Amino acid sequence: WDAVVGFNKLPGLDLYYAADPCYIAAIAETRSWLYRFGSRYRCYVTLERSVFAPQAKTHILLIAEPEQAKFRKWYGTSIERFTLLPPGISRDRVAGHDAGVRRNQVRSELQLHDDTLTMLQVGSAFRTKGVDRSLLAIATLPDTLRQRVRLLVAGRGDASSLERLARRLGLESQVTFLGVRDDVPQLLLAADLLLHPARTENTGTVLLEAMAAGLPVLTTANCGYAGHVLAGEGGWVVPVPFDQMIFNRELARVLASPERTERGRSGLAYVQRTDIFSMPEKAVDAIETVAAGNRS
Repeated sequence: WDAVVGFNKLPGLDLYYAADPCYIAAIAETRSWLYRFGSRYRCYVTLERSVFAPQAKTHILLIAEPEQAKFRKWYGTSIERFTLLPPGISRDRVAGHDAGVRRNQVRSELQLHDDTLTMLQVGSAFRTKGVDRSLLAIATLPDTLRQRVRLLVAGRGDASSLERLARRLGLESQVTFLGVRDDVPQLLLAADLLLHPARTENTGTVLLEAMAAGLPVLTTANCGYAGHVLAGEGGWVVPVPFDQMIFNRELARVLASPERTERGRSGLAYVQRTDIFSMPEKAVDAIETVAAGNRS
């Protein structure tokens, strides 16, 4: 073979597709120093070092630009070894001329009234995606606003603890766990706001899919694609470290603001003028370049 491409951190790779965040940085940010004495930590850091150490030859296909600084800080990886790939959103996610018709159809199917403020969360790791944070924020909304909102949660996972939390907060009639759905693009068109207060998120593809659907976004700054939300003015980004009170206030402000519609339009315009689609082509170019170098 001319090149070995890996999706896990392993020694001897010619190219590594960096779908996962910098492990050593994440541990430093979230765990106590005692965790670093464990065998799991030592194993994972050894594997990560085999890819990112200065003496390694592996070329890194990076999908989340903020992670580059972390890898370079912890391992001293030269910048020439990174290729930043576009996000790779499917072009059929971009809202077309029939977006309004599709929106009305889905809202009718979900029994959403015209004046219902519908928020959507997408993702299978409910706690990681911050569904509990969303529930807590909804519970603090002013009464007149809270009575108008619905939260739809799409994804695989055990929602029992979150359903109990919703009942405890008096939100059981306003929160619906939809399970796994194959119509997420339609749900994005039907919603009024995408919530994504994730605890950790290497990229956050759904942020760009929402912008492509003309749906404004409220997310956290630790998401890899939050920079696109800011660059395209497609929504609002809450700073980290996360503060529930700040998020509560921001959600109330966003829901009450007529600016939501304009942010949705701005996000769609950004997607239409920005290359967020060509990940496969750029990855192939990088692989062919490394393979050609190996053959020569």
